[in-house]
Amino acid sequence: MTDINSELVPLRPVATAPAKNPAYDLIELLFFAYRDFVGDADEVLMHFGFGRAHHRVLHFVKRNPGMKVAELLDILRITKQSLGRVLKQLIDEGFVEQKEGATDRRQRLLFVTSKGDALAMRLAHLQSTRLARALAEPGVDRHMVRRFLTGMLDPAERENVLRLIDGADLGRRRA
Repeated sequence: MTDINSELVPLRPVATAPAKNPAYDLIELLFFAYRDFVGDADEVLMHFGFGRAHHRVLHFVKRNPGMKVAELLDILRITKQSLGRVLKQLIDEGFVEQKEGATDRRQRLLFVTSKGDALAMRLAHLQSTRLARALAEPGVDRHMVRRFLTGMLDPAERENVLRLIDGADLGRRRA
């Protein structure tokens, strides 16, 4: 995968000893759950000639209006060239707009347009429906699922990821 920026993702030693036998059932469930989770959005994106990278950019720019291109690169961990191609298409087709920073004109701040907002919301609703269906299963607790997914994150990144998520949620409550 040429889009992954390996300089940003160094291999780290495993914090705990690996299990004697791989957890194949959970590994495969994660693969299939992810396939289906993104598949709903993939069908919609296909009609626009977009892919998953477009979805991720729309998602994070919608959730964090005015974010810098550099911040988006840190989140997505893709090459600057790959992000540039995706952003150019989203900007050219009117889904995202780029503005200069107020204090530093070299900064490129990203915002979704009304068209981008509508698509991002459509995709978020599709994925939220799938999540709601899974969370409605007997014995499934949203807080436990969040704790589990947080535990899957690289420990060095957890605080930053939770700050990003919770900050976007806080910003939306104020708006």
